[in-house]
Amino acid sequence: MIRPELRQQITRWREALVGLAVLCLGLFWLISSFGLLRWIGVVVALGGGALVFAGIQRGRFRGKSDGPGVVEIREGQIGYFGPFTGGAVALTEMNRLALDAGATPPSWRLSQYGQPDLLIPLNAEGADALFDIFAALPDIRTGRLVTEVQRASTGQSDANVVIWDRARLRLN
Repeated sequence: MIRPELRQQITRWREALVGLAVLCLGLFWLISSFGLLRWIGVVVALGGGALVFAGIQRGRFRGKSDGPGVVEIREGQIGYFGPFTGGAVALTEMNRLALDAGATPPSWRLSQYGQPDLLIPLNAEGADALFDIFAALPDIRTGRLVTEVQRASTGQSDANVVIWDRARLRLN
């Protein structure tokens, strides 16, 4: 009943759309009510605004999932199973996160001491779940993460950009 292109866009921006609905409900209560419900409306509107902000970040991070391989995340370990390569990196053992926009397709480069780098294409199935995992890294800037994904996805960058490095954390 819903066109596939529209369904894909709704799925991509689902958190932002839910946040917008919650924000509208909170604003409705804030404007049309009095007493305790008005204050609840303020809290609900603020929560909705936070959901919209987080949803926009996640929506910008997500892309198409038509690339090679599958990403699987289990108990803090990122696994990639591709047609030619694959491997796993434990989040606690990861020492560098880079985005290799020059690769075809653009890929995440996860580094771990003593292991070869794990390359995960941005458009691999399940790669959208990496946002939550990467956001858990200490002192990572999610805004920069999203910006670099957008630049690589649109072809504006062809460089290997280091987004997070554990060695820099020790220096600060």
